[in-house]
Amino acid sequence: MFRSLRPFPVEDLQNYLVLGQYTSGTIAGQPVRAYREEPGVNSDSLTPTFAMMKVFLDNWRWQGVPFFLTSGKRLAQKLTEITIQFKEVPHSMFRQTLGETIAANRLILGIYPDERITLTFQTKNPGARVCLRTVTMDFHYHQNYEGPILEAYEKVLIDCMLGDQMLFWRQDSVEACWSFLTPILGACETCGNQAEILRFYKSGSTGPPEVARLVGTAAKR
Repeated sequence: MFRSLRPFPVEDLQNYLVLGQYTSGTIAGQPVRAYREEPGVNSDSLTPTFAMMKVFLDNWRWQGVPFFLTSGKRLAQKLTEITIQFKEVPHSMFRQTLGETIAANRLILGIYPDERITLTFQTKNPGARVCLRTVTMDFHYHQNYEGPILEAYEKVLIDCMLGDQMLFWRQDSVEACWSFLTPILGACETCGNQAEILRFYKSGSTGPPEVARLVGTAAKR
């Protein structure tokens, strides 16, 4: 799959990449400083602390589907998850009856801090009136389990001792990913408008406001 990654358009970074840096804010009710106020950091540093990329896979299964890869520091919460948003169907037989926008179904694969699978979808609201509401189905990996729960690095160390390589990357996969990322890193470091493309976001927020624009252009690509 890594070999199917479409080469990143480094000549058009603004439409495929958002870089950010956190400013002062509040997390868990406590004030926190800006990145440029951290010890050892220059007051005019252009080092990003947030990135969102829009990438595509050129294969028959995922052709035309945008993937948004996001990572950042000092966000609202420490969270690792995969969110799959289903496409709107070309024709809905109930659209005229309902007279409202039908929200997209979502499948969320939680990795950290909770290992879970969540499916949100639309269903009719109880009652005589025909209208929709969003409902959620949850699966928690540790539900009804009373044994020991291993932390991520504990699992890794045990796998190393047992020689179990199932959760480890192969060398060719690592090399394929770096061959994709290296041109992007080079373009970001050498571009002449680093200060212009760096967006700022408050600590404790969900990232720069510009991520909404990037996600909004997905349907046009």
